[in-house]
Amino acid sequence: MFSTTFRTTRYALPFATRAFSVTSRASLARMSIVGRLGVTPEEVTTANDKSLVRFVVGSSYGKGDDRKTSWFRVASFVQGMQKEFLMSIPKGSLIYIDADARMESYTDNEGNKRSNLSLIARSPGNFDVISRPRVQEEGVETNEEGLVQEAHA
Repeated sequence: MFSTTFRTTRYALPFATRAFSVTSRASLARMSIVGRLGVTPEEVTTANDKSLVRFVVGSSYGKGDDRKTSWFRVASFVQGMQKEFLMSIPKGSLIYIDADARMESYTDNEGNKRSNLSLIARSPGNFDVISRPRVQEEGVETNEEGLVQEAHA
């Protein structure tokens, strides 16, 4: 009996459906980002009169002179208090974003093929503020991570 249960479970796992999602496997790509808010979020109205909040998140990797930053454009369709909260987050805040990701290809005005990564945070639970930037004091410089580099007299 044990070996039958084991065999059934072992072979059933690769074909099992995902219990945590109602979408099919192939139609959803997700991306999680932890990074600094590059601009203050702004509210925009789309062509079909929907309101969205868009912002840019920078995530750095590497060390020293090899340090690089990737910039991600994110849109969110949150409303009410969640929208007000998102709009109040200051530039430089360290945030966590969980968004739907989609690659879109297009041809620009010069005939060049381009691609764009679209990130959409659809629900209020898809973002969180980890830390807000410190108010910069006179004579104190901070790096892009918000850490004090050097104090001047």
